[in-house]
Amino acid sequence: MEPGPDMSSLPLARPRMPRRRFASMRAIMALILREMSTRYGRSPGGYLWAVLEPVAGIALLTLVFAAAFRSPPLGTNFAVFYATGMVPFLIFTGVQGTVAGALNYSRQLLAYPTVTYLDALLARFALNFMTQLMVAYIVLGGCILIFDTRLTLNLPVIIEAFALTGLLSLGIGTLNCYLFSRSNIFQQVWSILMRPAFIVSGVFFLFEAIPEPYSDYLWFNPLIHVLGLMRRGFYSTYDATYVSVTFVVGVSLTCLALGLLLLWRFHAELLDR
Repeated sequence: MEPGPDMSSLPLARPRMPRRRFASMRAIMALILREMSTRYGRSPGGYLWAVLEPVAGIALLTLVFAAAFRSPPLGTNFAVFYATGMVPFLIFTGVQGTVAGALNYSRQLLAYPTVTYLDALLARFALNFMTQLMVAYIVLGGCILIFDTRLTLNLPVIIEAFALTGLLSLGIGTLNCYLFSRSNIFQQVWSILMRPAFIVSGVFFLFEAIPEPYSDYLWFNPLIHVLGLMRRGFYSTYDATYVSVTFVVGVSLTCLALGLLLLWRFHAELLDR
C-alpha cells in the first residue's frame, strides 16, 4: 500500500475575512458626520452662515434694483424674483464646489480599503445638497411669508428644478473632481469662468429680454434652464418656453459618466501624487 501525499508541505489556506455588510453606507455616513463636525461644527454660527449668505445677497440686489426700477422683470416683488434666481445658482456653485474637492478633502481616509472615491463623492454631495435644500426652504419660505406675494406655487415644477440643480451639480462636480486633482491649472481656469456666471445665468434678468444672437449663445448655459424652470414654478404666468430639461439632463449625465470613468481609471494615481 503506497503512502499518501505529504499534506504538511502544502501551503495552508488563509481563512477568508467576512465582508462587512453595508460597508459603503457605513463609510458614507462616517464621512458625512466628519464633515458636519469639521465644516459646520467648528465655525462660529455653524449653519447660520449658510442661511445668511443668500439672504444678504438677495437683500443687496433688492435694494439696488428697487432704487433703479419700479418693478422687477417678473411679478411685483423684487426679493422673490431675485431669490428664485440666486437660490438655485448658489446651490449649484456650493454643491459642485464641494463635490469637486472630495478627493483632496478625504485623501487621508481614502488610504483605507473600506473607503472608496465614490463614497467620498456621495458623502459630500448628500450632505451639502441637503444643507442647501434646507437653506432654500428657509429663504424662499421666508420671502413668501414676509411679503404679500399672492403667488400660486407649482410644487412639481419647483421640485423638478431642485432635482435638476442637484443632478447638474453632481455631474459637473464629479468631472471637476478629476480635473482639479489632476492639475491646479484646471481649478484656476474654472474659477475664472465662474466669475461672470452670476451675470450670464439669469439671476437678475429674464432670458427673453436678451436679444439675438446673444440669447442663442446663452441658451447653452444649463443654469439658464434651471433658473427659468424655478421661476416657472413660482410664477403661474411665466411659461419659460425656452427651458429644455433634456438638455440639462444630457449635460449632467455626460459630465457625470466622464468624471466617474476618469476617476475609476486614475484615482489611485491621483491619490499617490
